[in-house]
Amino acid sequence: MILADKIIKLRKQFGWSQEELAEKMNISRQSVSKWESTNSIPDINRIIMLADIFDVSTDFLLKDDVEEFESLSGGTEPGIIQISLEQALKYVENKVEVSSLVTKGVVLCVCSVIPLFFFLAMAETNRLKVTSDVAAWIGVVTILVMISIGISFFIRTNQYESDIAPIENEAFELAYGVHSVFKEKLQKFRTTYNLRLSLGIFMFIFSFVPLMSVSMFFSGADIILMMLIVLILMIATGIYIVAPVSAKYDAYSNILKDSSKETEKSKRTKRAEKLAAFYWPLLVAIYLGWSLWTMDWGVTWIIWPVGAVFFAALVGLMELLDKDES
Repeated sequence: MILADKIIKLRKQFGWSQEELAEKMNISRQSVSKWESTNSIPDINRIIMLADIFDVSTDFLLKDDVEEFESLSGGTEPGIIQISLEQALKYVENKVEVSSLVTKGVVLCVCSVIPLFFFLAMAETNRLKVTSDVAAWIGVVTILVMISIGISFFIRTNQYESDIAPIENEAFELAYGVHSVFKEKLQKFRTTYNLRLSLGIFMFIFSFVPLMSVSMFFSGADIILMMLIVLILMIATGIYIVAPVSAKYDAYSNILKDSSKETEKSKRTKRAEKLAAFYWPLLVAIYLGWSLWTMDWGVTWIIWPVGAVFFAALVGLMELLDKDES
């Protein structure tokens, strides 16, 4: 295989266009085109730069009889699987699909109480001429139906487990070029991720404002119930905004991580994420239960700053206990 063919092969393996390769080498696209069409040959400095960019030896580039290359970063260690570019891209695609299914299920479960609140509010005002018993019956049936559909979305995620498991549950290393491709993808995606994450967090935080504001000036149960619907819809919207981009960002991060060594920082992050997944939904349930029981929304909001401080204390306690065990 001649040099031109090797450049073409390596460039396509990295998923780069001629323009992208030229930009990385600070040359014109025409120069890359001439190399690949055998109209010119790169000088020795360009050869060294190509070897560095593609993570191959100069012998592989210069010697036509050398058909197989070895990454300069070394071979695969025993017990560690190698992930190709195609496998990595498929993993990201599967993670996004799983996130889509989970998001739909979560949104359905979160919104399942909306019909109940709506019909109870209508019963309070007698607008639809339904009694409280009928409203409760319709609401409970709707909750069961929506939760059942949501669970079906959760179950469907099983079809992706076998494709996701090698990267998430086994030690692996990336084939040549994969790390550079995904590092660049992550860099480009970070702006979108930060924007949507900020928007989603804003929706979560602001969702309680309409309910608290209305509860301070109005005492009607129907208005409180309608504001609860607004709160739930804003939380569901926040989930819908954050979940897909978070899944894609995590997929990129999982591919780029050193899977053979789990750092202490990543362990701490995972522990905090597991605690948060249980803690914050529980806090929301306590807040809504307390508020609906007392109908004193002007006081129950205090649970949020207290809960935030308590969460930080729990994370610190977990770190302290982990150090003692070590």
